[in-house]
Amino acid sequence: MADSLIIIPTYKEKENIERMIRKIFSLKKSFHILVIDDNSPDGTAEIVKSLQPEFSQRLFLETRKGKLGLGTAYIMGFKWALKRDYEYIFEMDADFSHNPEDLPRLYDACAKEGYDLAIGSRYIHGVNVINWPMGRVLMSYYASAYVRFITRMKVRDTTAGFKCYKREVLEAIDLDKIKFTGYAFQIEMKFITWKLGFRIKEISIIFTDRAHGTSKMSKGIFKEAVMGVIKLRLKSLFSSYTRFQGSNV
Repeated sequence: MADSLIIIPTYKEKENIERMIRKIFSLKKSFHILVIDDNSPDGTAEIVKSLQPEFSQRLFLETRKGKLGLGTAYIMGFKWALKRDYEYIFEMDADFSHNPEDLPRLYDACAKEGYDLAIGSRYIHGVNVINWPMGRVLMSYYASAYVRFITRMKVRDTTAGFKCYKREVLEAIDLDKIKFTGYAFQIEMKFITWKLGFRIKEISIIFTDRAHGTSKMSKGIFKEAVMGVIKLRLKSLFSSYTRFQGSNV
């Protein structure tokens, strides 16, 4: 039994998903993978199913009836992981914008260095982004600066989606109260982790824009993030943050 689970939400990722799965399973460190597919019309889930006999008890698949959002996919994955014995739970994209070779570095930050959340960060040393148009680079960089200014959170890459959580972090957050779905979900999870006093480390990565498939970024997702940050800050002024004592399973 591996101690680590990588959660990969998918929607129309047939060009990437098999290569990603094989790459992760080729690493020296043993990981399990949970793919959560939102009824991809291109057959993404069928590709994963075809690989399951080859990677028995290491590759898992959950399918949903439609495109329900990134945040709800991860919440489903977190609860799935907490029902089992995983100590380290990862978030990762399927499109190779996150390099699988960086997974052991995130793992080591939590398992060996004692941090509770490790974040693959694009913005520790300048801007480490490849193949993005300058407009998107600037938007992302200044969006993170905006989030830091509003929330006072000490995280450089506030919208990062490449992360490793210790089990204790996800147990301490009432996952049913996480309501945001896109980038705002990523911000909210980091913000609550920080407010609860967990130790966070950012690890410098190089983010490479997808070469295959289509981006899921939209104006709605961006708007949710802008407004969601203000809501988070206002709520924090009138709320006390205590570790969840219930059950997320």
